[in-house]
Amino acid sequence: MSYDKSVSDHYLHGSLLEAIEAALPALGKTTENVTIEDLAPVDEFHIGGRLATDNLFEQLNFSEQGYIVDVGCGLGGAARYLASRYKNRVTGIDLTPEYIETGKALCSWLNLDEYITLEQGSALSMPFQDSSFDGGYMLHVGMNIDDKVSLFAEIFRVLKPGSTFGVYDIMRQNDGELIYPVPWATEGSTSKLSTPAQYKQAISDAGFEISKENNRRDFSLEFFKQQRAKTEANGGPPPLGLHTLMQESTSNKIKNMVDNLANDLIAPVEIIIQKV
Repeated sequence: MSYDKSVSDHYLHGSLLEAIEAALPALGKTTENVTIEDLAPVDEFHIGGRLATDNLFEQLNFSEQGYIVDVGCGLGGAARYLASRYKNRVTGIDLTPEYIETGKALCSWLNLDEYITLEQGSALSMPFQDSSFDGGYMLHVGMNIDDKVSLFAEIFRVLKPGSTFGVYDIMRQNDGELIYPVPWATEGSTSKLSTPAQYKQAISDAGFEISKENNRRDFSLEFFKQQRAKTEANGGPPPLGLHTLMQESTSNKIKNMVDNLANDLIAPVEIIIQKV
């Protein structure tokens, strides 16, 4: 089995769209009136969800109606949010076919098809012309990509000069044995964490300039603390959430990730970069 197939299979649900649709009645919604806010708990698959997306986007200052690339778009939740809030056109690419097909259906439910294009493919070989995009971002993507040098060279290629790009990835902080499984990997063979220094080297080698770096470990620990308290207060998880994606493995993966965060082995980190 190829490495890409192993990564894609890790995220495979099997009937994801049906699971999301089946949860809508508990929200009092249908595919006709579901909102971006309703879907955010399931389609923003990164630490901090919509809060983290907002924090990153506020630093990127994309021009209204700019053409943006979402590298490793997952279900396209961040792309839909960007398109609805800022009227950007967004093209997303992701390795997992089920995520792309589900994301297209969610775009249709929300009448955002004209703003968003989702394509299945590799971030290391994107089917886009040189200098196609006015900006872009990636949210929790590099943990499955070993060759960060090629990743950022490819991102540099598809961006126009003057573009801003935002990285929000989980990065290795200190040496030590990670606890698996975690949301991005069942075991170590598909977990390709790099340190912030390794990211910045790959980013600089590609030709980008780095303008900002933010370690979001404290934010992430507080986020999970609040999520746990909310789940306990409500007697269980909401109708839609990360458990919809990860099913019965959710609690174990989240617990292990939080333990790895608490042990200061990993942290989500933002890096804001420019193609000058």
